[in-house]
Amino acid sequence: MSVLVCFHAHPDDEVFTTGGVMRQAADAGHRVVVVTATDGALGETPDGLLSEGESLSERRRRELEKSTELLGAGRVVLLHYADSGMEGTPENDDPAAFCNADIEEAAARLAAILVEEAADVVTIYDSNGGYGHPDHVQVHHVGIRAAELAGVPHVYEAAVSRDHLRRLMTMNPEWSDEVQPPDLDTFGLPESEITTVVDVSGVMDAKRAAMHAHATQIGDFGPFLHMPEDQLRAAFGLEWFRRRGAPAGLSESSLPL
Repeated sequence: MSVLVCFHAHPDDEVFTTGGVMRQAADAGHRVVVVTATDGALGETPDGLLSEGESLSERRRRELEKSTELLGAGRVVLLHYADSGMEGTPENDDPAAFCNADIEEAAARLAAILVEEAADVVTIYDSNGGYGHPDHVQVHHVGIRAAELAGVPHVYEAAVSRDHLRRLMTMNPEWSDEVQPPDLDTFGLPESEITTVVDVSGVMDAKRAAMHAHATQIGDFGPFLHMPEDQLRAAFGLEWFRRRGAPAGLSESSLPL
């Protein structure tokens, strides 16, 4: 049995880029651990969804627990840093925000988990955090240092293929009416930099169910929740990674578990 640790910034991030590999790893008998840096307290949520007296962070923690159960995680750890908010917002200046955490201190906390779990593989994000979110960028830096401290042999940067996304947007122009399209010149990574593409189409039922578990984040998942199966597989049936230390260019079809 190998151990896969997926390090993410907020509850719900685990679904988009690593939900499929988590479920596949669990189904193959490997241990899956999710570590989330923040509580996602600054995320948007539909009006009236929260119960009286219920905080968004409390609800998102329960959603994370449900999602990771569906995706096969055996353990979930929250580091409880404050959500930094989107890039350029006032919350970026909060001293308690994860984006301002001391990298060595945060990395030591994550490394302790990696050592305890004897992690074989850890996933983080690319250097731009996918789309520039301060917490995602910090996951990249903290994750790299933690893997160094813990001696984890395999570090994979979870990403989105901007070329794949560009093809999807071209094939489905109606998506632009439902989803604010990202800047495709900076979002994710080009295929030339991706080393690993994992086909997770066989576990799409679990991935879709995990999306539904994050009811507060319907703004992120809403356009995709009721897609026909073929469109959902096209959008989310592959997961992309850049293995640190590997030469550029596609060379792998799975994580080393």
